[in-house]
Amino acid sequence: MNVSSRQLLAFLEICRLQSFARAAESIPMSPSGVSMLVKDLEGQVGARLFDRTTRAVALTDAGRRLQPVAERIVGELRDLQAVIGGAEAAVRARLDVAATPMVSATLLPHVVREFGKSHPHVRVHLADVDVNMVRRRVLEEEADIGLGFFIKPAAGLVREPLCRFRLMRISPPATQPPGLGPSRPWSSLKGLPLVSLPTDNPIQALIEKHLGRPGDEPQERPRMNLIGTLIAMVQAGHGHAIVPSFALDECLRHQLSVAMLVEPAVHLDLYLVSRRGAQVKPAAAAFAEGVMKAAARLAG
Repeated sequence: MNVSSRQLLAFLEICRLQSFARAAESIPMSPSGVSMLVKDLEGQVGARLFDRTTRAVALTDAGRRLQPVAERIVGELRDLQAVIGGAEAAVRARLDVAATPMVSATLLPHVVREFGKSHPHVRVHLADVDVNMVRRRVLEEEADIGLGFFIKPAAGLVREPLCRFRLMRISPPATQPPGLGPSRPWSSLKGLPLVSLPTDNPIQALIEKHLGRPGDEPQERPRMNLIGTLIAMVQAGHGHAIVPSFALDECLRHQLSVAMLVEPAVHLDLYLVSRRGAQVKPAAAAFAEGVMKAAARLAG
């Protein structure tokens, strides 16, 4: 037996209204279409379901036996539709974002706040994790999008550059006037004690290319895993550091001396990453636009 939900719905509407014509208007559908559905249904169950006259429509014995079964089946289908629809709505109303800690701390609080104003029905769940965890969460579908400095392409991910930041030198308050000062060449770093990120950090790898001559071994210096720790170490007077300009506000808040590095000016791209082949939520595009706007004044 190959009974369709449309056949059962038409059957039940006729039962309720006791009229093929009124059932056709209610569905809505042409009267001939309703008659065809009932005819096909009768063929499937092997019995006539209605006695029809010019004035009335009445259920046959077979129709009366079918009615409660049809009501149960259609009711279960409607319940299923409601459950699926509710689950899909819940998915659409949630945006999971994974981002590196300093991006999360400096850019995203403002972005999440403004996004909440323009998209009040979408809840943003932010995971502040290291760049390797950003990659894993996106690949394993624990995050809809990721934000980080993915210097090299990553298998299974689509990279989209969002904004570009400058590299800048930060210095302890005791050595330079606090605040954003004139740009300085890379040569101004010569002889200064530095605190750095680990050598395998992609940002630090870019920095090392400009600190010494090609082939030079990275200097021995204190190395911290997080940019926030670098900033705190510089404030405490442990040395100078090189960080991307997205941390500008945090450095100024710590009363550090800041100078954009030139000769050459070195840029670093912040990427939005998503899982290759996945359909990106519309809310993700709006969130990415908010990140770009927030980053514009920090690009340097």
